[in-house]
Amino acid sequence: MNRPLPPKTPATFHVKSFGCQMNVYDGERMAEMLGERGMTAATDGNDADLVILNTCHIREKAVDKVYSDIGRMTREDGSRPMIAVAGCVAQAEGSEISRRAKTVDIVVGPQAYHRLPDLIAKAGRGEAAVDTDMPAESKFDALPVRTKQARPTAFLTIMEGCDKFCTYCVVPYTRGAEISRSWDAIIDEAKALVDGGVKEITLLGQNVNAWTGEDDKGRAQGMDGLVRELAKIDALQRIRYTTSHPNDMSDGLIAAHGEIDKLMPFLHLPVQSGNDRILKAMNRSHSVDSYLRLIERVRAARPDIAVSGDFIVGFPGETQEEFADTLRIVDAVGYAQCYSFKYSPRPGTPAADMDGQVAADVMDDRLARLQAAINRRQVEFNAATVGRRTTILLERTGRFPGQLIGKTPWLQSVHVTAPDHVIGDMIDVDIISAGPNSLAGECSRRKAA
Repeated sequence: MNRPLPPKTPATFHVKSFGCQMNVYDGERMAEMLGERGMTAATDGNDADLVILNTCHIREKAVDKVYSDIGRMTREDGSRPMIAVAGCVAQAEGSEISRRAKTVDIVVGPQAYHRLPDLIAKAGRGEAAVDTDMPAESKFDALPVRTKQARPTAFLTIMEGCDKFCTYCVVPYTRGAEISRSWDAIIDEAKALVDGGVKEITLLGQNVNAWTGEDDKGRAQGMDGLVRELAKIDALQRIRYTTSHPNDMSDGLIAAHGEIDKLMPFLHLPVQSGNDRILKAMNRSHSVDSYLRLIERVRAARPDIAVSGDFIVGFPGETQEEFADTLRIVDAVGYAQCYSFKYSPRPGTPAADMDGQVAADVMDDRLARLQAAINRRQVEFNAATVGRRTTILLERTGRFPGQLIGKTPWLQSVHVTAPDHVIGDMIDVDIISAGPNSLAGECSRRKAA
């Protein structure tokens, strides 16, 4: 049976990103790079000559979804696009992807996507196009300068990789060791984004607060110094960052939350479990007590800060009492929002071979109970905002005429009828009602306090 062939010289492309914000950033940079080379972005994969699946390898279902998407690429007329698998699945599985899915033309890892144009040319010639190297040269040096952005918010990667080697996690194997981008490169990209219309930048990294470097005067700097420098960009209104590691939460960064108005009062600080034995088995470098004391210090610096976290239930060997400890830390911290997942064994990680793998139905029950506890806290946090006046950055249109949606400093979505405003405006609103996932506001005639 003859397989459908892809176009030899694709003119249009579509990038579909899965998983974390880092993948969103990488997908945007790939799109900018291909656009600079004369290709046109298509809004839908059905209309594209090239489809790039920018993948995530954190959970098994995400991997299965990639292969499912690949299988649906052949169109009714028998044609198909050129198919590229990028990102962490590409890095982890390499040429195995091409063997398992014969219609895949290109496989490129997250540290090599700056070579995508060359890989496209190879695939067009019918040659093998697999690149999962982790080259010494920075991919960022090969990417185009950021230009005008369609949104008032943008992601900016400042570091990549991870040296922590949590026993459940594939990131050190798919993204490599922690590498910080240079001070000048970050500042230059931030200024280009702001010149292009961006008002809020979210700094990204697998352990973003592990960033270190030297400033333009050769002085050693941590992430707090970088944030202080970014805050000097006049037209930049808001700074956020994610994802943080408790071990890298420095005194300077904690102080910055109380001293820099542009640094938003929101901290995503994953704990993963509320039990010390499980944290040790996960190779997390913090204890429950040290994590709680860290939260206290951050709140002392910025009392109104909203805290978010990550949790894994059903880690190998987790007992019901150890899971109950996780429920207790949810109440102790009072999270504004959280991400929670069932443990998913990833090939090659130490936890995948641990004894005491937890049954699927037990994990289902624990996840439901955890999410109920998290949701209660989120509802309480949102309800406490009612009656408050605050400033939101309008990011997108709502469902109704004149309705726009913006974010509070605490990363809550607010729906507001504001026909006299446009996306990108910063407006003051009074919060009039709260639901579990969003707020409703009214335009205020007075400036927020």
